[in-house]
Amino acid sequence: MTSLRILAPGARLIACIVVIAVLAACANLRYYAHVTHGESALLLQRRSVDKVLADPATNPKLATRLQLAQQARRFASARLDLPDNRSYTYYVDLHRPYVVWNVYATPRFSVDAVPQCFPIAGCVAYRGWFDEKKASESAKRLRTQGNDVYVGGVPAYSTLGWFADPILSSMMRWDDDELVGTIFHELAHQLIYVKGDTAFNESYAMFVENQGLREWHASRGEPVDDDSEQAMDDGFTQLALDLRMRLKKLYASDVGDSAMGADKEREIADFRLRYAAWRDKNWPNDHRYDAWVARPINNATLLPFGLYDQWVQAFAALFKQTGGQWPSFYARVRALAREPNAERERTLRELLKSTNVPTATTATP
Repeated sequence: MTSLRILAPGARLIACIVVIAVLAACANLRYYAHVTHGESALLLQRRSVDKVLADPATNPKLATRLQLAQQARRFASARLDLPDNRSYTYYVDLHRPYVVWNVYATPRFSVDAVPQCFPIAGCVAYRGWFDEKKASESAKRLRTQGNDVYVGGVPAYSTLGWFADPILSSMMRWDDDELVGTIFHELAHQLIYVKGDTAFNESYAMFVENQGLREWHASRGEPVDDDSEQAMDDGFTQLALDLRMRLKKLYASDVGDSAMGADKEREIADFRLRYAAWRDKNWPNDHRYDAWVARPINNATLLPFGLYDQWVQAFAALFKQTGGQWPSFYARVRALAREPNAERERTLRELLKSTNVPTATTATP
């Protein structure tokens, strides 16, 4: 299984997790062989962080980042009650910009993903490839079938505890908070994971990441983020979710394919206008999302939105209810994980309602 992050140029867009079957037989044996080879290569290339730090040839800047990662690793177990194991005590130099490339696909007139189902992970909205060329070939096949397709490279990788996951060279491009937060995020997945419920899994891990970073900074006497950047990220996510909802309503209408295609393009064009107006009114000096908005947009490019932060505020409410105590919080999350899907979502909606966070534009792929 792999865990991935998608980043906007110059700023974090959203965090996401991609799960692929590294330990279970797959109907597509060629794909299974590819994934097995990719995971095995990482395991063979990893070096103990202690050995990397002791090596006089190690770049001083890399050494500083690895030392920070080890401090965060210890903090995660000691203060956040996250698993204490060998994950993130190894390092791998990938010699490539990303560890995995994700391929998302939807039908031309649907916001629902073409599902990828695996025995351990359940059904998810994407398929991850360790090789960019193979990802491109997969995307091409999906496009020839008439689907909307999106391919995104991602720097972070995790097996959810099945192996001792390494820190990757691709993670070194992140700022300190992204590096530290990723360690908290992925260890949270190792602790609790619900097969086939990406929104639950990711929202829970994102909350642990965000709250963990607050406690990390407080423990170091550093200023805690004022959440202004997160406010812009949340606002942009809501704009993207609103576009998804508009497209979903359009696709449920009775208009023919020709008219629907034209209306789809008009909705995307209107989204760009709404984005520009929203940015100029609220964030006139911040253009972090301009490049993303300018690129081609289709159903598949919208898939990641909402999958990874849909219930974050619900988990924040749950954390507050448990008095900010991590063991009690995890016990409540485990109880939620055991509920049937419909009941679990109903509970999360009630928690979200208590926070007064709007949910009208939230749509689950």
